[in-house]
Amino acid sequence: MTRTISRIAIVISSVLLMSCATNIHSSRLTNPPPSAKFSSFSRFELKPVELSPTYSHHGANLKATAKIQEYFDSRVKPIISRWNEKGGPADNTLLIEPRIEQIKFIGVGARIFAGPMAGSSAVVMKVRYIDKSNGKIIAEPEFYQRAAAMSGAFTFGGQDNAMLARITTLVADYNTRNYDQRVGGETGAPHEGEEASYN
Repeated sequence: MTRTISRIAIVISSVLLMSCATNIHSSRLTNPPPSAKFSSFSRFELKPVELSPTYSHHGANLKATAKIQEYFDSRVKPIISRWNEKGGPADNTLLIEPRIEQIKFIGVGARIFAGPMAGSSAVVMKVRYIDKSNGKIIAEPEFYQRAAAMSGAFTFGGQDNAMLARITTLVADYNTRNYDQRVGGETGAPHEGEEASYN
């Protein structure tokens, strides 16, 4: 009888853990180079981070978006400000539009209450670089980060929050790497057999 109960408990636990998985994934491992290096523009306009309406009805996702915006202000905005210091004609402007396409964010409260059963956190962001003079898309890289359910639980939400910083760092690095040359960059998605991580 005890053995039967144990088996049932294992099956239930396995089902619950499987339900914790997130279906948010990156569509690619690397981003192609932009069609023009960013230094070919003389002015740069960075838009606020936008959240897809599909994910805007969850309070934790809204808080995560606000936190990502804070990281953009501290890590991406200074890069754009330095680029704008060189000056130049306003009709040669690169418009930069960051948008969170998919997100599942587990807040601290849910982590403390449910632990790993709350599931994994994950986020997919696309950044569109547009020639403002003609509307041509210069690049639209995709960035991905994930915080596993177990690591999120063990750190009481620390890894969930770190995920938001890491995806912003990926964007900042893409900007810097493609300013003087067209090289593309990593999405942050893990290669086969690896965990998603970016420090």
